[in-house]
Amino acid sequence: MKIGICLPYMKAGLCREDYMDWFAAVDQGPFHSISCGERIHGPSFDMRVVLSAAAAVTTKVEITPTLYVLPMHNATRVAKEVATMDILSGGRVKNMVVGYGGREKDYEAVGASFKGRYARMDSQIMQMKQVWEQREQITGAGPIGPAPTRAQGPNILAGAMGPKSIERCSKWADGLYAWSGNGETTQWQNTFSMAEAAWGRAERPNKPYRLGGFWYTLADNGQKKLYDYVYEYLAIAGDEIATMMAKSVHRNSEDTVRQALDNAESAGCEELFLVPATAELAEIDRLCTLLAKR
Repeated sequence: MKIGICLPYMKAGLCREDYMDWFAAVDQGPFHSISCGERIHGPSFDMRVVLSAAAAVTTKVEITPTLYVLPMHNATRVAKEVATMDILSGGRVKNMVVGYGGREKDYEAVGASFKGRYARMDSQIMQMKQVWEQREQITGAGPIGPAPTRAQGPNILAGAMGPKSIERCSKWADGLYAWSGNGETTQWQNTFSMAEAAWGRAERPNKPYRLGGFWYTLADNGQKKLYDYVYEYLAIAGDEIATMMAKSVHRNSEDTVRQALDNAESAGCEELFLVPATAELAEIDRLCTLLAKR
């Protein structure tokens, strides 16, 4: 199972030096990939800019946007961004994850319609692939570059969990990003099972790529930091839901994180993203030590 790590894009007060330290530590570690999420409100950094910086200064890890809330954006612009990021990284954008997003106020903030986002994303995927294939979008205007390092562009994975959204994505996605906040085997297994069944009904020739993710921390006083992070992340859903989810996570020690890794492997994850609760470099250093022992 390949191991990736998410950058701390939601922490306020980070500076250039913080990110440069993270890029270097991840690239020098035993990691396969580096990712970043997308969120508009709050102190979050822009996913596209952060990953472009990572693409330029790292040399080894794959660069995986996880995830673009695609219906908030113009598909042509996203295709151009991703192709540029791929070139800046030397061809290391091999996967990208797209999702519908559930934060209506984020859509409102960027002037995008929350309504109709499901059908919109279906057509956006087709449009991005046409741009990557250098097929003319506006008659007489020529292709839109740059062309990515692979003619078809990166693999597109769907960040979907519900049966209806997975069914839609099975028509065009190359795989699934399955989330389990506390790294539980059954949650990943159930999501992957739904995906394989949907891929079968869609008569796709290949099985979906299995990417998983969960929250963790290895920082000192980790349980409180993990609780605070998850609560803050989900506060938009209301106090009751945020409290319930924050109480449900406990991957805050070497033993509990190792168990979550084992859970992911037994659930069939081909690749796994660990999402840290803090921006402390201990998150990477101690994870490297854990992985070396595993």
